[in-house]
Amino acid sequence: MSAVLAPAIRRRRLRVRGQVQGVGFRPTVYRLATELGLGGRVLNDGAGVEIELEGTDEALDRFTVRLRGEAPRLARIDTIDATPMVALGERTFRIDASAGGPVTTGVTPDAGICADCLADLLDPANRRWRYAFTNCTHCGPRYTITRELPYDRPNTSMARFMQCPACQAEYDAPTDRRFHAQPNACPECGPRLALWDNRGQPMAVADPLAEAVQRIRRGGIVAIKGLGGFHLACDARNAEAVAELRRRKQREEKPFAVMFANLESIAPLARVTAQAAALLATPERPIVLLDKQPGCDAALPGVAPGMATLGVMVPHTPMQVLLFHEVAGRPAGTGWLGAPQPLALVMTSANPGGEPLVIDNGEAVRRLGPIADALLVHDRDILIRCDDSVARAEANGTPAFIRRARGYTPASIRLAGDGPPVLAVGAYLKNTACATRGDEAFLSQHIGSLDNAATCVALEEAVDHLLDVLAIEPVAVAHDLHPDFHSTRFAARLAGQRGIPLIGVQHHHAHIAAVMAEHRIEHPVLGIALDGVGLGDAGGAWGGELLLVDGGRSTRAGHLRELPLPGGDRAAREPWRLGAAVLHLLGRGDEIERRFDRPGAPLVRQMLQQRLNTPLTSSMGRWFDAAAALLGVRERQSFEGQAPMLLEGLASGHGTVRPLADGFRFDADGTLDLLPLAQALLDARGAGYGAALFHATLIDALAAWAASAACRAGVGTIAFGGGCFLNAILSSGLRTRLAADGFDVIEARQAPANDGGLALGQAWVARHALAARTNPTD
Repeated sequence: MSAVLAPAIRRRRLRVRGQVQGVGFRPTVYRLATELGLGGRVLNDGAGVEIELEGTDEALDRFTVRLRGEAPRLARIDTIDATPMVALGERTFRIDASAGGPVTTGVTPDAGICADCLADLLDPANRRWRYAFTNCTHCGPRYTITRELPYDRPNTSMARFMQCPACQAEYDAPTDRRFHAQPNACPECGPRLALWDNRGQPMAVADPLAEAVQRIRRGGIVAIKGLGGFHLACDARNAEAVAELRRRKQREEKPFAVMFANLESIAPLARVTAQAAALLATPERPIVLLDKQPGCDAALPGVAPGMATLGVMVPHTPMQVLLFHEVAGRPAGTGWLGAPQPLALVMTSANPGGEPLVIDNGEAVRRLGPIADALLVHDRDILIRCDDSVARAEANGTPAFIRRARGYTPASIRLAGDGPPVLAVGAYLKNTACATRGDEAFLSQHIGSLDNAATCVALEEAVDHLLDVLAIEPVAVAHDLHPDFHSTRFAARLAGQRGIPLIGVQHHHAHIAAVMAEHRIEHPVLGIALDGVGLGDAGGAWGGELLLVDGGRSTRAGHLRELPLPGGDRAAREPWRLGAAVLHLLGRGDEIERRFDRPGAPLVRQMLQQRLNTPLTSSMGRWFDAAAALLGVRERQSFEGQAPMLLEGLASGHGTVRPLADGFRFDADGTLDLLPLAQALLDARGAGYGAALFHATLIDALAAWAASAACRAGVGTIAFGGGCFLNAILSSGLRTRLAADGFDVIEARQAPANDGGLALGQAWVARHALAARTNPTD
């Protein structure tokens, strides 16, 4: 009788790349290896996570399958590469200290409080009862407290807080969910809250958070330190408090975001779809735009005047949960979070004057003291500014970003293949930067408009940190073609200092390229680029373009009929000037003073007649402005995009209408003329109907125009790019029409469609340009 042979023992090295540091990955590896009887070790290093395993082939194979299926909440596994090794006879498994080496792993974004930490926070018997800095490996701050990789406590702003014995025991125990949770802390050893007056003097109160809540409920404004910066908070149901916040912040009408305790509190005021509910509950916890319910504006007076949508969010930090817990009467357990709560908080970014977000306590006193009545601060430093992300939930469950920042930055966007490391620095509005490494693109947090010195400095600081923390040495720098942008000058200086090429990328080419990059499209596409303005190839003001894009090459295939801009850039702030321009083009210039009773109307009519200071633009955004003015919706904008947003809101409220059969025309050279539609708006029966007619006919026009160009070029994929595609009516209607015509439609999803995604497109184009220089015959 033959003996039964024991299964062979083998050893493998697994290299795991992706979002695998600071997410509880090593404890998961330890648990799985132990359960499967495997020996070996796991450690973090610059490339991600390295695992050595020893056991039977069956156990080794089961480990890899289970690792993918049971990865931690915040983990994202991109690749697992296996290499055979010589068996060492190891029967136990251990977690080793982090190693160094070249950094090729990602940095984990900040994450909203998890269910387990929420339970700890609200359990009176738990030592972290009402502790505002409760976290574990599944939640809490990451990117905003990280100086450099690997992600270990000495490399974070938690380095100064020595853990107490109880916290240290959790930190050291591989089976504990706080094992190597770098921000781990408790009331005995961690950060603490304080309440200051607006001159920076500590206030003698027993409970800083409770006192802050009372001040808000009495109509006060409190600056609250969060994960990536300060918020300015007030009672969203208090009309006087909201109006006072607007006055002090000098923010006339731009909508505020509102924080609610839960979905049950949101539902009476805004329509929460299943997709929106899922997005609000993700670890990223973005602000989500929801359609208002009837009565929303009466319940939240002055919060989002005239808008069809409300930006809402739920708490993402323990401190924010405690604000609502205080008003609820400090109930034990989490049950109260299943019922509507009365408190609604305006939570607006604390960046007065459009400057960068305030992150430092002393800076908060200087910059927020004139706005806030008090400041709720703490002693854990914020190292990296990171504003709230803003998104709309699409029907397929994916977010459509308006602003990509906290919770998502700097999670990588996978590209179609490896390529040289490049840096792109965006443009002027909604600036972001992007750095690439291998097959990944890392988009920075939202930085803002480069219209003040502080934000320009913030861009440079963000670039330095992004390159340092990811150990990227770019071989080229990409920028917008506009020579007067600070980003362009910064790119030139950086390229000169590093002795690397400088690559200019046309604005709308970058818009389409960003969409192609995230969808990993390498074949030619037709791009529909619709936005406010961007410098064209010949120096013109573009903004309504058809582009044939093939890698680093872009050819203009069509554009909107150009509108004159009486007064130049001033026309973008005063839509009535665009309305006057349309009247002039229609041969109805003598109606300008009657329709627009403005002091400058006679001069504008004269400018249009004599073509004085009236540069031309093909911008779709300016056509929206003109429509809003002709319908009497808005003659002056108090913030960028206000008139188009109001127009969209009116169209949404009115409902579906039939498009004009003869509302547009386009000629053989690809020029789309919307003047017939504008003519009809002059006689529209009401602003709501006119707004709906404008949207319906515009969708018809763009679909026919793009389909014609795509068929001529033999292209089957159409990409949407540019800020106008944040308009949900336009994007969904045009998507439906073109898909019905048999086209594959790709849209911005991982990056914003607006200028916040330009850097990604610039980087993608730059990599193609470098490849073309290396292989000029390709």
